[in-house]
Amino acid sequence: MAHPALAQAFVDNRERAQWHDKALWFVREKRDRMASSVPEWELLRETASNIKRHTQSRMAEYLEQFEANATKNGIVVHWAADAHEHNEIVLSILRRHSVKRLVKSKSMLTEECHLNPFLEEHGIDVVDSDLGERIVQLRKETPSHIVLPAIHIRKEEVGECFHEHLGTEKGASDPNYLTEAARNHLRERFCRADAGLTGVNFAIAETGGIVICTNEGNADLGVGLPKIHIACMGMEKLLPRAKDLSVFLRLLARSATGQPVTTYSSHFHGPQPGCEMHVVIVDNGRSEILKSPEFRRSLDCIRCGACMNTCPVYRRSGGHSYEATVPGPIGSILTPLQTPEKHNTLPFACTLCGSCTDVCPVKIDLHQQLFTLRELLDNKRLIGTSKKLSMKVVSGVMSRTWLFNLLGGIARASLRFMPRFLIYNPLNAWGKQRDLPDAPKQSFRQQYAERQKQKGGGKS
Repeated sequence: MAHPALAQAFVDNRERAQWHDKALWFVREKRDRMASSVPEWELLRETASNIKRHTQSRMAEYLEQFEANATKNGIVVHWAADAHEHNEIVLSILRRHSVKRLVKSKSMLTEECHLNPFLEEHGIDVVDSDLGERIVQLRKETPSHIVLPAIHIRKEEVGECFHEHLGTEKGASDPNYLTEAARNHLRERFCRADAGLTGVNFAIAETGGIVICTNEGNADLGVGLPKIHIACMGMEKLLPRAKDLSVFLRLLARSATGQPVTTYSSHFHGPQPGCEMHVVIVDNGRSEILKSPEFRRSLDCIRCGACMNTCPVYRRSGGHSYEATVPGPIGSILTPLQTPEKHNTLPFACTLCGSCTDVCPVKIDLHQQLFTLRELLDNKRLIGTSKKLSMKVVSGVMSRTWLFNLLGGIARASLRFMPRFLIYNPLNAWGKQRDLPDAPKQSFRQQYAERQKQKGGGKS
């Protein structure tokens, strides 16, 4: 289903749409306060961007270096060309050790590969240990945000979910009570797990180690108790040197949640004694994006979610309206690049306001890429007739000064004197969630001409 139709279902619940918008903007404001408290913030962003560009230019070399150093550390490195191959590799490792119970920390890559249902089909019990991920898993939903996976769910709904699945008191909605119930539930799953699986925030070519960032410590516990640790990473998570890591750790938490640092930044450089550690490096279309000079910078993304927290479209339409593992501005680039026929509406879920580019910690030109992607879809004949027709009408108006001025004058007069019900009605989709500002008596051109005239008169 197209994004506009799915977004409409979210917007129809006006109360939900409003608190979803406010909750994410609150996180955006926290990010701004943290960014302004670091004098060298823009230098950090520029440095991170340069590191990512350098890594892309020598990606093959650094991947081979990572594999060699990881192998020296006792890590078994696997390569997966696509999602299917990734899932088969994970399954083969679990089967070799007769694993029946797997505990996972947050991993957007495994969401991308649909690992959970694949393993469940093969008789393996999979438990997501991140609290938000566990909530959406119990509700049989997908995450709606890459950092705040349950941001679309109210605490009362969490209480209903926990009452059904965890046996908590009916009607309970106190966050402390619900968190304690989840903690007790997950503790038992940690203790019974046969293997632990994590994502990877950063992989260091120089050391062959990986870094996992969490706020709950669930990744550490999930891989600390079982004897098998599987870490799954997209190839773009690579950094060349250990000293590069500090730049990204200073940017990540501040951009994601407005924290000075992630609560747990865990470094893994090999298996524990008597245990095994596996790293699965996944391509799944990334090499094709890397070949594209227009879109390769989208692979710089460190999955902080800042672009989602600031995006006016995402905040008001919800993550599930994108039907993508990664929603929001960055997802509206990555997803159509892989499946343009299915997701041809996502690049248009954007006002081109540029706010996403402004907050991106690695300075990805997100709004420019979204604009370029629209042209790509047009060349592939994947833009609907109604949208193309409306754009031609707008182009025709804006390319004719007399027509633009005429229609502008009619619009100003209509907004000032026309009864409200004639403006805000089912035909005005834009006005369902917002009011137009008061119309000025004069156009910008008229005001400018008048001021210039006054300015000239003053000189004489």
